[in-house]
Amino acid sequence: MTDFAVLRAPSQVLFGAGMAAAAGPLAAGYGRRAMVITDPRIAETEGFATVRTALGAAGLDVVVFTGAAVDVPVDAVDAAVALGGEREPDVIVAVGGGSVIDLAKVTALLLTHPGPLSAYYPVQSVPGPVLPLIALPTTAGTGSEATPVSVITDGATGMKVGVASPHLIPRHAVCDPLLTVGAPPTVTAHSGIDALSHAIEAYMAARETPSPELVLGRPQVGKNLLSDALALTATRAIAANLVRAVEDGGDIEARSGMLYGSLLAGIAFGNSGVSAAHALQFAVGAATHTSHGLGTGLLLPYVMEYNRPARPAELEALAEILGGDPVAAVHELGLRIGLPASLAEIGVEREDVRGLAEASVGIRRLIDNNPRPLDADALESILDAAWRGEPARLSSALA
Repeated sequence: MTDFAVLRAPSQVLFGAGMAAAAGPLAAGYGRRAMVITDPRIAETEGFATVRTALGAAGLDVVVFTGAAVDVPVDAVDAAVALGGEREPDVIVAVGGGSVIDLAKVTALLLTHPGPLSAYYPVQSVPGPVLPLIALPTTAGTGSEATPVSVITDGATGMKVGVASPHLIPRHAVCDPLLTVGAPPTVTAHSGIDALSHAIEAYMAARETPSPELVLGRPQVGKNLLSDALALTATRAIAANLVRAVEDGGDIEARSGMLYGSLLAGIAFGNSGVSAAHALQFAVGAATHTSHGLGTGLLLPYVMEYNRPARPAELEALAEILGGDPVAAVHELGLRIGLPASLAEIGVEREDVRGLAEASVGIRRLIDNNPRPLDADALESILDAAWRGEPARLSSALA
């Protein structure tokens, strides 16, 4: 039997409009000193003020770090850890998008266990619990409020690296759609299509032979019954609300649907893992300096097409949700929300494709989670089709 189920998630999830005010009482449960991590833009928003007020009302001594930056550069990690070392917080509160929450995760790690951060690049190398973390997402995208992964930029290589351990899952995920209303259309689009990529890659991931060694030895264990259920529900919520949220940022119903879908997708892939679209994006993003969500969303239909022979039943289930061939539907959805049609449009040259494939094939945590085997040649075929903007070309090229 290959059916099994694994669920690792925050100890508490609070979802709904107005839930941000719960941050104060939750943080007070861990002590009197709180460190808030955010970025300069979020720090000026009404939603952040709500969280800050709640912390003050709970009687907490609060220090705010506003130096979070996209893709979590090393200097942001160093600065956050230095401030935390001075103030010795009892709890960390993250208010922001995926980069903010990822920074908060590694800060909680390095305030508890000795560095350097590179010591924790190997999977399952975090030795024990980290400082308690409360995560309040301001975008519907990464699902980082519910995952065991922090993606940071390695200072030596410039590549994104994932630090993965169940100990990094926030203790509390407080998901208030009102905090996402201020996200600009481009951020909404890129983060939203990234959430869809989490859901679909989780649903189409490799299926492992279950064993205690598997489930205890890895934070993400491949496709399983619970990740499947969450991924399908997430896909349905995102597909129904993404275009609406991009076109009208004040549509609270659409914002709520997107945040719900992103949360469920985060829990799904936090247990199953993602695969080739994310592996390729690590290389593409580093080369083009484009956003993570743009890359995963652009690449997703091509990876789905490559994996079609290995996941026919899953694609049939996705077709029922998406209202037609899922590869075509995802490609069209990306275009509707403003994604570029091809890798060529974001500055990738045809002669760069092979190098990007070779850079991606070494990301074994993701490559090995793909349902079809991948080598540099297969990855080059996927990238070539994406460079041309023609998903159908991939199926004929691999026939």
